[in-house]
Amino acid sequence: MARRPTIDRAELARLVAEGRSVRELAEHFGVSESGVLQAKRAAGLAKPMLDHSAAIPWKLARRHAQSGPATNLRNLSAVAQGRTLAPEKVNTALRWAQRLVDNGLDVAYDPERGFAEVPADPRGSHVAQVLEAARKALQAD
Repeated sequence: MARRPTIDRAELARLVAEGRSVRELAEHFGVSESGVLQAKRAAGLAKPMLDHSAAIPWKLARRHAQSGPATNLRNLSAVAQGRTLAPEKVNTALRWAQRLVDNGLDVAYDPERGFAEVPADPRGSHVAQVLEAARKALQAD
């Protein structure tokens, strides 16, 4: 039986710091890309996974996952969790959410139809909550 390839953590850290891609690391160590990702997580070299469930509480149909509202909510969620995004992505999401809030609107989701702008509930707007969390994180920077 062949011995499984091992990934030296120090060498992995050095190559990651050089900016090597997962594919390059896999080729270098003779393992799969999945093996590299597992090794990066084990060595504490992977960025923590973000949880967007508060910003996108619906189970999205695959065809709606990359829609404008889903992308904007995900980007606002990432900002709220401390992730740095391209300024144009942040600005687009902030402007979108602020437009909805300023006009008393919120978003609703239906798996068949996708996202729709709807009047905000007087008790609170989902988009307003996500926007507030993102703005707090941006002010803390």
